[in-house]
Amino acid sequence: MPVAMSSYASQGIPTADYHSKLNSYVVVVSLVAASGGLLFGYDLGVTGGVEATPAFQKKFFPSVYEANIENQGNTDPWCVYNSAELQLFTSSLFLAGLVISLPAAYATRRLGRKFTMICSATCFLIGSALNAAAENLTMLIIGRIFLGFGIGGANQTVPLYLSEMAPFKLRGALNNLFQLLTTLGILIAQLVNYAVVNWEEGWRLSLGLAAVPAIVLLLGGIFLPESPNSLIERGYDDSGRAVLEKLRGTVEIDSELSDIVAAAAESKKVTAIQSFKYQFDKAYLPMFITTIAISFFQQFTGINSIMFYVPVLFSSLGSGHEASLLNAVIIGCFNVVATLVAIFTVDKLGRRTLLLEGGIQMFVSMVITSVVLGVEFTKYNTSNLPSGVAIGVLVVIIVFVTGFAWSWGPLGWLVPSEIQSLETRAAGMATCVIINFFFSFVIGQCFLSMLCAMQWGVFLFFAGFVVLMTCFVFFLLPETKGLPIERVQAKFARHKLWSKLMGPVAADIIARDKAQIADRKAADAANKVEAVKDVGDTVVDAAADLLKIS
Repeated sequence: MPVAMSSYASQGIPTADYHSKLNSYVVVVSLVAASGGLLFGYDLGVTGGVEATPAFQKKFFPSVYEANIENQGNTDPWCVYNSAELQLFTSSLFLAGLVISLPAAYATRRLGRKFTMICSATCFLIGSALNAAAENLTMLIIGRIFLGFGIGGANQTVPLYLSEMAPFKLRGALNNLFQLLTTLGILIAQLVNYAVVNWEEGWRLSLGLAAVPAIVLLLGGIFLPESPNSLIERGYDDSGRAVLEKLRGTVEIDSELSDIVAAAAESKKVTAIQSFKYQFDKAYLPMFITTIAISFFQQFTGINSIMFYVPVLFSSLGSGHEASLLNAVIIGCFNVVATLVAIFTVDKLGRRTLLLEGGIQMFVSMVITSVVLGVEFTKYNTSNLPSGVAIGVLVVIIVFVTGFAWSWGPLGWLVPSEIQSLETRAAGMATCVIINFFFSFVIGQCFLSMLCAMQWGVFLFFAGFVVLMTCFVFFLLPETKGLPIERVQAKFARHKLWSKLMGPVAADIIARDKAQIADRKAADAANKVEAVKDVGDTVVDAAADLLKIS
């Protein structure tokens, strides 16, 4: 699932104390910008529900409607929803998001965060209107393409905008807000689908309500300020200072401003083409491979088969339309709760711990699901699973979704963002986004056909990938919790296996890291001596004052 806890990690630690006061202005700015997560989540959650709606099927996918309604008992239940057009309705969004990713990244950097947010929200409004008013499949797919353009742009710019607008100490929390609103958007969509279950044209409302968060994001793009980082990157230093002062609620912003100016100057030294080339250098190759692997494995957990198609899946297993939508709502609730768990534990337990635990939890869930369905759901003429078995499948899927939501969901984006050096940051995150959207498209386009061909075995298929990704984390992923960005490369250089791939350059990286650590320790020691001296001077001055008084 292409969701971002933060597409961009912070650039390490501040070089000096940053002064800031939490004020209503920065809270409003962050909440409005984070509506991009709500927008993304809503569209992820709404598709499966409308696809399982008989009126929607009858209008746009008559072959599915006939197999699902008119010929019950005569069609292999695993294959009821096996329709390339139905899968295209889901997957076209991610193909469009893939196409727009690189142009959106360019626009975000060269034209500003506000410009990209406005364009993204406008595309999403157009897509929502087309989907709500759709009269044929072509109109429906064109609407999905516009939605994909909107999501691709929003995913590029909103997390970055949030990280730049928030005070340093709150960046993690506010970027987590984006992830939380994404899962909340999924839940809201599932609730809307359930609320209109008995209204024949309810699918139009479900699809059309996606315009609400898009309007919020559009108004935000128009009325909110540009980020200070973007202004300074594009040469508007005075405007950048003014915005930063307003966001921080103080004029004492020289330390943070100087770091922003320095970072902007450094970023201009590396072009986009150079950034991509650096990824293949041995010094950066382990991080590049890890970015690809984590992004790929995140999609092949099987989560998209659940989040895209959970109402369709339960409908295929014999649950009624209303019960299928209710199951989706229940799963969505647990998804939100598990995301909250991730927010409060990711910096305490560490990345590896959560990824390994989540992998084991998802593997067990997938195997149990496969075994239960393989044993209990073998007869074509069986109209539905026994209620106890259906509830058991629901519970196991909840266990799977929660395992993903507090591990590979947020960390599938956070880890790639944390391991990029300054030289490869632009290319590394672009690679992450492209792989994420591409394989979201692949899963969205293929899952229902895989379900028809492999039946219960499709869950074992994903379980196999969960084993592979868990092994990758165990053997090849260093822990990055609490590690400044500038020291991540040295962490890989010290890794037993990655150091062999890096070759002699690993020793150079480690030596440079040791020198930097020594310099930091020397600077800290000097600061402590200076602090002690200041205290001593203060005591002497106070004693002198007392003597004068006496």
